[in-house]
Amino acid sequence: MIIKSLTLNNFRVFNGVNDINLAPEADNKSIILFGGLNGAGKTSILTGVRVALYGRAAFGFNMTANEYQEQLTALIHKGTGVQHNAASIELIFTYNQQGQENEYKVIRSWKKDQKDKLALYKNDLHEAALGYEQCQAFLNELIPIGIADLFFFDGEKIADLAEDQSGSVLQTAVRRLLGIDVIERLKNDLNIFLKPHQKKGMPSKIKAEIDALEKQRVALVKDYDILVNEADELETPINSINDKIRSTENDVMNLGGEWAKTKAQEESKVKELQLTKAHLESNIRKEMDATLPLSLAKNTLINLLETLEVESNIKQKQAFKNEFLKYKAQVIQSLSGNDEAQKSAQAALQTCLSDYNDATSLQLDLSERERAQVTHQIEISSEKSQSEFNNLITQLTDVEADIDSAAVNIARAPDESRVKDKIAEVAELNKAKTKAILTRNNKLKEAKEKIEQAIELAKTIQKTHDKYKSDSNVTEAVANAQNTNLLLEEFAKQLTVVRVQQLEAEFIKSYQKLARKDDLDISARINTTTFDVELIDEHNNYINRKALSAGEKQIYAIAILEALGKTSGRKLPIIIDTPLGRLDSHHRDKLVERYFPDASHQVIILSTDTEVDEQYFTQGKFGQSISHSYEIQFNAQTKASKLLPGYFWKNNDDSQAVQTANYVEVV
Repeated sequence: MIIKSLTLNNFRVFNGVNDINLAPEADNKSIILFGGLNGAGKTSILTGVRVALYGRAAFGFNMTANEYQEQLTALIHKGTGVQHNAASIELIFTYNQQGQENEYKVIRSWKKDQKDKLALYKNDLHEAALGYEQCQAFLNELIPIGIADLFFFDGEKIADLAEDQSGSVLQTAVRRLLGIDVIERLKNDLNIFLKPHQKKGMPSKIKAEIDALEKQRVALVKDYDILVNEADELETPINSINDKIRSTENDVMNLGGEWAKTKAQEESKVKELQLTKAHLESNIRKEMDATLPLSLAKNTLINLLETLEVESNIKQKQAFKNEFLKYKAQVIQSLSGNDEAQKSAQAALQTCLSDYNDATSLQLDLSERERAQVTHQIEISSEKSQSEFNNLITQLTDVEADIDSAAVNIARAPDESRVKDKIAEVAELNKAKTKAILTRNNKLKEAKEKIEQAIELAKTIQKTHDKYKSDSNVTEAVANAQNTNLLLEEFAKQLTVVRVQQLEAEFIKSYQKLARKDDLDISARINTTTFDVELIDEHNNYINRKALSAGEKQIYAIAILEALGKTSGRKLPIIIDTPLGRLDSHHRDKLVERYFPDASHQVIILSTDTEVDEQYFTQGKFGQSISHSYEIQFNAQTKASKLLPGYFWKNNDDSQAVQTANYVEVV
């Protein structure tokens, strides 16, 4: 298979029609390289291929039809000032079947909130006889999605294969790649052929029992279909109720119903605010009864403190003078010398004492303790009281504003009688909706029980057939079918053993080629029943895959993928998104030089500038294997990306730029 071209029309970040040539130019140039920064649209290329081929299955098998339509709508380009209502993907590829190569063109298109359309062309001839489901079934058989998952993958996610402890991922891959699932389908077809013939040799009682069981199974399947249809029919009344609820709620809003809904809350809020207001006013009065008034007469109180300071000094001088006078006579008598000298000394003392004579009368005459109390009240208590008072006033102002606002909201609320009926109507509609949803869910639950019973009956019928197989009166065709079934079962076992041995050998070669010297030296054993992979080191010890580093897990997963591809013999392209994000430089070198150039006849790589850098792009086997390259440039203003020939660096080969100029057309 070779993917020749991909056309994205209004798909994700790509606006308008974007034609992308993907065909390699030569056998020795297998790599088509896309470069883009994160968010530029690299993943859109991978997603476009998968959606074109698989539709709903590209997003997982559990997606409902409605979820699929929503997903498709989300994929329609939405740029700045651009609102498209439709998108499409066209994929052209060649595929070799039984030695004959055919060219197929797949066109998948869709409109906003509508089911997608699928058209298939073979060698330019429209397969008009095939409907949507038939086209999809053909594509699923041509390239089963389980196989495509191993060839079209996100490099960031393939480590999940390394972490799968159940073996289910590898089991599905091996069965599909090696054709074992085809053997299973053939065996089932032979069993369908054998059933009526086996029944002929059964006792009448057993036949009657099987017929009765079959009737019960058919009835259960019929009941299941009826219940599912009834559940689907309930979607319409549920949607109708939803429309009525929205309409009635709009009526409530138009009548001021939103204000009515909050009226009780606002009234309760006002009561709380009134209590808060009363508490604040009480605290304000307490402050006013305390030292707050002292802060209102600052100049007067400053004069008071100055007066107290002056009187304190006077009292200190008077105290000193009184104490000194007690000892004045003793001091004079102790002076030595004649009378003249004593008189001079006495005159000097009298002069000094005159400085302590103060005629100012004391008006307040406070003690030092009383003066300290007054000073503390004026300088500290009053300031603190004023700060607390201001804080309380601010809170009171806010509370009063909230009360006024709540009062306005209460006033906006209409009279309860105006919206009461509408609110009651909404409540009744919600009850009806809940009842309808419950009824629908019960029908789906009952339908599930019916189909489970039908499945169990089918198993019982099959067991009865197996138990009463008859060897008598068996035609040659029946005998051949039975023998073929046994041969197929044995063939599947032997084929599995042989292929698993090949897979183990291919894995070891691939891993040793990609691993660094300091990586673990490992081999693999694959269980032919469970398909669980056991990793074995050079000392034959089991290695827990969880213990591998992120880089080792990715190398392990890529080695498994390469081994699966080589063992299967299928020649499919490989598309890898962000292939090197989890690898260190040494692992990157190995992967770039030893895997990508020889991974397949067509390798499409979606990379950032830090993964495939300038050195990889211009040098070595990887650079020599590049057929052509594109750079995806995202415009933040238009919210759209465009494809340009070349890669990130200006020193790209001019000849290559000229060659690739014809490969991209962006409209």
